[in-house]
Amino acid sequence: MKSLLLAAFGLVILKSAMAQDSTKTTNPLTISGYAEAYYNYDFNRPLNNTAPGFLYNFNRIGEVNLNLGFIKANYTTDRVRGNLALAAGTYVNANYAAEPGVLKNVFEANIGLKISKNVNLWLDAGIMPSHIGFESAVGKDNWALTRSLVAENTPYFESGLKLGFTTKDEKLYVSAMYLNGWQRMQRVDGNTTPAFGTQVTYKPAANVTLNYSTFIGSDKPDSARLMRYYHNFYGVFQLAEKFGITAGFDYGTEQKAKGSSEYNNWVVPTLIVRYSPSSKVNIAARGEYFQDQNGVIIATDTENGFKTFGLSANIDYAIFPAVLLRVEARNLSSKDRIFLERNQAGAEAMSRKDNFFLTTSISVAF
Repeated sequence: MKSLLLAAFGLVILKSAMAQDSTKTTNPLTISGYAEAYYNYDFNRPLNNTAPGFLYNFNRIGEVNLNLGFIKANYTTDRVRGNLALAAGTYVNANYAAEPGVLKNVFEANIGLKISKNVNLWLDAGIMPSHIGFESAVGKDNWALTRSLVAENTPYFESGLKLGFTTKDEKLYVSAMYLNGWQRMQRVDGNTTPAFGTQVTYKPAANVTLNYSTFIGSDKPDSARLMRYYHNFYGVFQLAEKFGITAGFDYGTEQKAKGSSEYNNWVVPTLIVRYSPSSKVNIAARGEYFQDQNGVIIATDTENGFKTFGLSANIDYAIFPAVLLRVEARNLSSKDRIFLERNQAGAEAMSRKDNFFLTTSISVAF
């Protein structure tokens, strides 16, 4: 943590030094930051004060904590761009547990080169935000306070190379990626299988965004190689100034055994509606379903596997332009008893089919 703070301080000093001559030229370096504190109450009152293992954001229960805080340096010119962001928080602890050493605190680290002077074609390399899904780790950018089940169980970040092209009218974006794995900075030991991703985003109108993303690869050592094929579809529709809908559908398959022609599969539909009665207030509701009977992504060791419905509703209030206060009620309901609860004696755990959460957060961005 000491080295993290020193690095952040160095970024601020660097920005100040480069800004001294800003009256003569546009400064290509900008410094930004974000922090989101939260309190999450789980009505099942788990003994370990931790949310179920498939939830990675706001996962500490019954305590005030930091979900995500980072400071970011961005460098942008006509032909070169780069990002470096260092982070801390319970989100980092949960999502980066598999990464070694100082990589656990690297939120983003990449450099990009525009490889054509007249065409908007970029080659980026390093640690980047994931190309899958409509939700990111930065809470203020999402319609709901907590992340959807599909967002929590697909990559938030990826490492590799990305070739991306945007048309002049910016309506179409197409990219292809060479990746180190499924949410991996480093490959799994013993894995020599490259992973690949693609993304197509089309904006036929200013109020409509359509996206299709894919992933192909194995996240296991070669000795136990299981090929995974993942498809992510979503659309964002701003139907009116105050009303919008986001609809998503994800479908994944993975080999049952190495070299097998049989596959396990999982499906995840998600729907979010948002109403904005004023510039400071947003109200959203989410419905979702995650079916993973064979436990490819979420293992339960129960008869029906992970078959879970989710409903949530949240209200957001912008106290100041950069400060957002949010409150959300969420319920998860599974076909099997997969959620642990504390019994009346308070010393043992029992299982049930439902889990209800009440979460609040406050964030600041600069």
